Amino acid sequence: MSERTEIQEKRKTLEKTVSQHCLVLYNDDVNTFDHVINCLIRICSHELIQAEQCAWLVHQKGRCKVKNGSVKALRAMCEALLKNGLTAQIE
Repeated sequence: MSERTEIQEKRKTLEKTVSQHCLVLYNDDVNTFDHVINCLIRICSHELIQAEQCAWLVHQKGRCKVKNGSVKALRAMCEALLKNGLTAQIE
């Protein structure tokens, strides 16, 4: 394989990685910080500090990208967040 072909293959792999989707959590006036943090830990496998930071960003900015991955991987997490009364979507 030539060096040029190898570089093109690496570029394609990188583009696939970059084109992953993200799970976005939105602010609301209903849920407590504790509830949001617990959901992020339980559903999205966040560590406590990561969940706290995401909850704070959602509160301050109105939204936060809480997880990256394929649509298939994020769909179950999004549905679980919605079932727990949070507002989320996949972008």
